[in-house]
Amino acid sequence: MSHIAVERNRRRQMNEHLKVLRSLTPCFYIKRGDQASIIGGVIEFIKELHQVLQSLESKKRRNSLSPSPAPSPKPLLQLTPPQLDCPFIGFEHVKELGACCNSPVADVEAKISGSNVVLKIISKRIPGQILKIISVLERLQFEVLHLNISSMEDAALYSFVIKIGLECQLSVEELAVEVQRSFCSETIYANEI
Repeated sequence: MSHIAVERNRRRQMNEHLKVLRSLTPCFYIKRGDQASIIGGVIEFIKELHQVLQSLESKKRRNSLSPSPAPSPKPLLQLTPPQLDCPFIGFEHVKELGACCNSPVADVEAKISGSNVVLKIISKRIPGQILKIISVLERLQFEVLHLNISSMEDAALYSFVIKIGLECQLSVEELAVEVQRSFCSETIYANEI
C-alpha cells in the first residue's frame, strides 16, 4: 500500500514540475501538451538561452578588451536588399530559411517557421526601441503573435513570433534590414548630438 502512495506522490510532483516548466517556456517551443513535448521544448529554450548568454559574454569580453569605449564605424557592405544608412558589420543567410543582419548596435536574425517568422534581436537596451520595432513590423504588414524580452545588465534580447500578412511582399533578408534600420536612426541621432 505504501508503494502505491509513494508512486502517486512521485507522479503528482512530476506533473507539478512539468506545469512549472511549461509556464516558464514561451508557447511556441512546446507543440503539444504531452510530457515529451514539454521537456523537448524546454531543452530547446534552454539551448537558445545558453547561446544568448555566450553571445552576451563574448560581447562583454570584446568590450572590456577594446581600447576605446565606442566601436569604430565599419564600412557599409553592398547588399542586394535595400542598403542601410548606418555602420554595418554583416549580412548572411542562415542555414534554414532565414537571414542575419548585424551592426555594432544590434544583431538581427529572421527565420521562417511555417507561416510565421521568428525574429531575434540582441542589442543594448535603448528606451523606446521595442516600440520602434513593433511599428516597423506593423508598417510592413506583420502581426506580432508573441514577444519575449530578456535583459542582462545593459543588453536586451527581443524574441518575436510574427505572422506574415497576406499583403507582405518582403523577403526575410529585407525584414532583417528593415528592423536593423530602426536601430540605425537611433545611432545616427545619437552621433549628431
